[in-house]
Amino acid sequence: MARAVGISASYMNLIESSRREVGGAVLLRIAEHLQIGIDELSGEREQKQLKLLQELVADPVLEGLDFGQSDLRELVVRFPEIAQALVRLYRTAQQLAAEIEAYADRFNTDPVLGGMLHEVLNRLTGMRSSAEIVARVATLKEPDRQRFVAAINDQAQAMSVTMRNLVDYFDRALVRRRAISPLREVEDAFIAASNHFPELEAVADRLRAELDDRLAKPDLEAWLLARHGITCRRSSRSGHGPAPGAGEDARLERAEGIFWLKASLPAATRRFRLCRLIAELNAAGEIEAELALLGTETRAGAQIAFGALASYVAGAMLMPYEAYLRDAEAHRYDIDLLSHRFGASFEQAAHRLVTLRRKGAEGVPFGFLRADASGRLTKRFPLPGLALPGGGHGCLLWPIYASPLSERVIRRTVAFPNGARFLMLAKSVPKRVSTWEDQPLRFSVMLICSVHHAARTVYAAGLDLRDAGNDVPVGPSCRLCSRAECGHRQEAASPI
Repeated sequence: MARAVGISASYMNLIESSRREVGGAVLLRIAEHLQIGIDELSGEREQKQLKLLQELVADPVLEGLDFGQSDLRELVVRFPEIAQALVRLYRTAQQLAAEIEAYADRFNTDPVLGGMLHEVLNRLTGMRSSAEIVARVATLKEPDRQRFVAAINDQAQAMSVTMRNLVDYFDRALVRRRAISPLREVEDAFIAASNHFPELEAVADRLRAELDDRLAKPDLEAWLLARHGITCRRSSRSGHGPAPGAGEDARLERAEGIFWLKASLPAATRRFRLCRLIAELNAAGEIEAELALLGTETRAGAQIAFGALASYVAGAMLMPYEAYLRDAEAHRYDIDLLSHRFGASFEQAAHRLVTLRRKGAEGVPFGFLRADASGRLTKRFPLPGLALPGGGHGCLLWPIYASPLSERVIRRTVAFPNGARFLMLAKSVPKRVSTWEDQPLRFSVMLICSVHHAARTVYAAGLDLRDAGNDVPVGPSCRLCSRAECGHRQEAASPI
């Protein structure tokens, strides 16, 4: 074939072993000689397969397995059918994962739920049929009427038992359920703990006492240097310090004794990160003990949970429980004012409100949501009776999606399809200072509380909380919402 296409045998051998790129007239002559399409020789198909295989091996399920780039390329070149089979399996797995997530959102991954709901519908159908006969058949004799009434009563009692079993099953399943991703696993563990950790509150009190309540940034840096020999410095992409990794705002290089903080971090975030490092260095044992109680099953989940617990301690150091609750009640949960008084960011102040769950000293019970600029939900802490999707996007009518258009808190009373009414508060917040090197990064934060507690907040001023006519009809998300006629629907409801 080398002679037929006008090249040397050695060059053809290099092409066949993928050690030489081929194109132009040579590629065309080879394709004509073999009577196949150019795309089969150009490597475009192999590059697509290679990219998909790279995504596949990066999956957390395959963590710990060492796949080199050359290994994947050799697989594509030498065993194209096997590579294609793996690609098809991966695509199928992705599709199934999306379907599983939809099922999880709708039924909390409970396989028995469908059967229970079917039983409820059957009993309702029986009750309706009997009731229609009693109401519409004028010639119905008294003994028959009594029989149908008794049947309705029997069905209603049986349905009450089914509904109690359904509620009990949800309670048991919530304990058993395991999240699909490490982040979901950690979120579920925190939700199960009501996002309140008394032992870590005590750790925060101890660390604050060791610092003599000196929590200004220079004091924290001086304490880290004196106690651990760690110097705090700022890094940037312009060459000062190590370039921060993807999603990183701080990095500890223990061997060099340097804690690098991203130069574009706001002052409140730098202070928070210093407190978190102090917690990691001085309370690792207590955090590990709390981590064991959470019961995370994956290594990635454990790493995320450890950082989240350390952040919990940092928040409790900067916003002590008793003082923060006292000020929150005094100022009617004005989040902007609380963040100013405690030197925290709006998100930190809002998140701290969610943790005020101490028995006998509870604050207003809030749910919490955070969304990135694309609208994707990145953090969630729901409330009883508040249906929230496990991921993806929420309802477009939530104020969290209107907050990027305003610099102020946006409030809205809403009603869910089940009749539950809530007050929602949302604000767009910056995650870092906008610089030439770092493009603006903003998130939207939303707190949710029942209208029964809304009057305790400053955000209820001027609202008639008794008038449900002012509520905005919302849902958890388009896919999970039963409001079929909603003009804001962007996605059909799930058929599950």
